[in-house]
Amino acid sequence: MKKLMLTSILAALVALGTTGIAQDYPDEYLGLPGDNLNLYAVMKLFQESETLEGFERNLNDEKTKINNLDLNGDNLIDYITVTDYPDGNDHTIVLKVSLGRKEFQDIAVFTVQKFNNGSVQIQLIGDESLYGKNYIIEPIYEETPNPGYMGRPETRTYVTEIRTTPYEIAYWPVIRYIYMPGYVVWRSSWYWGYYPDWWSPWRPYYWHYYYGYHYNWYTHYYSHYHHWHVCRWDGYNDRYYHRVRAYSPTVVVNISKNVYRTSYSRPDQRKEGEALYTRMHPDRETRAVATRNESVNGRQNTGARSAERPSTTERTQVSKSSAPTRQAADSRPSSAGERPQVSRSSGEERSSASRPSVQTQRSTSSAPERSSVQTQRTSTVSSSKSQAQTRSNSSSAPSRSSVQSQRSTTASPSRSSGQTQRSSSAAPSRSSSQSRPAATRSSSSGSKSSSSSSRSSDRDSNSGSGRR
Repeated sequence: MKKLMLTSILAALVALGTTGIAQDYPDEYLGLPGDNLNLYAVMKLFQESETLEGFERNLNDEKTKINNLDLNGDNLIDYITVTDYPDGNDHTIVLKVSLGRKEFQDIAVFTVQKFNNGSVQIQLIGDESLYGKNYIIEPIYEETPNPGYMGRPETRTYVTEIRTTPYEIAYWPVIRYIYMPGYVVWRSSWYWGYYPDWWSPWRPYYWHYYYGYHYNWYTHYYSHYHHWHVCRWDGYNDRYYHRVRAYSPTVVVNISKNVYRTSYSRPDQRKEGEALYTRMHPDRETRAVATRNESVNGRQNTGARSAERPSTTERTQVSKSSAPTRQAADSRPSSAGERPQVSRSSGEERSSASRPSVQTQRSTSSAPERSSVQTQRTSTVSSSKSQAQTRSNSSSAPSRSSVQSQRSTTASPSRSSGQTQRSSSAAPSRSSSQSRPAATRSSSSGSKSSSSSSRSSDRDSNSGSGRR
């Protein structure tokens, strides 16, 4: 029982320690010897090389900071050879190191395949002993057979992807070199104990120092290359893996014994590696600044696209609101020196610009004539109305005006001044309308009084004649 408890406690401690170590390492960390040869940097160097010989030399140059492999454990950098194995239009370019006189280990392999239409397809596949299975680097193609594949987690960085096509890869200098008619197959002549005079091995760096330098290059790496999950070349297993590939038992044993783990024991040197990058490339921005700029530019571009392309509802509202404005502007006559502020297309503007200005002159000349006629008519009508009002006011009955004056003087004091002002400021049309029936009534009352007086005079004459 006690043994079971101790075993469970040890397992828990190991799990916690493994989790803590995993949290301290970045996403690019593999925990395998391949960490000390960045395949992204190898692909970049291959693309920029002109020949395979120049590629091999630059790959082993200390100034490039690419090769940091020490597989045999002698505390010196291993020399990487480059050998091409052509088969028709297919090339298998193998990167290999010598651990002894008869012991070799493949590091990675370029698979280059040329099609009949002139396009070229390339991949860089890391050896499974050093990188694990299916560790494949390739250019970011414009079209991929599986768009849903997102790649490994380390490629999920905010960068602007620069896509390429197989036709563009055919124009890489080294690709054109290996497909030249007079191409002599390149096979490195260097081996264990026999290396070029210009090469002098150096002590390997700790992995954190190596990664600190390449950390700021990953923005460039991820913008041009990415991980892929399958090998595109059909002849990989038959023509390379089972026939050409070389692997070292020593490397397998060292991995199982964690011999290469000592390379990961100096995390404090990562800052020194980043400082080395800054000294060697002062004109290049760091990864943190590039990532921040890419994220900001992405938000600005999104805002600019949303501002340039309004939504469907906004476009509908704009078209509805501009319709009555356009009609009103078209209905109003424009002066000779002004143009209606209506948004038109280029075709309408050209047609409106080509129209003569005769219509404008006609409209401007007819406008004052119409206004003068209307002014004369208004003045005649107003004068006739004023004369009629004057006549009606003069012919109004005095009794009516006296009664109205008495009513206005005997009005109750409780009425407000506002009502008095309203009655006093009544329209002249109302007073004129009231004066007209008053005159009619006065004339009718006069006729009635004259008729009654004539009747009374007739009665008096009749009575006088009777008395006589």
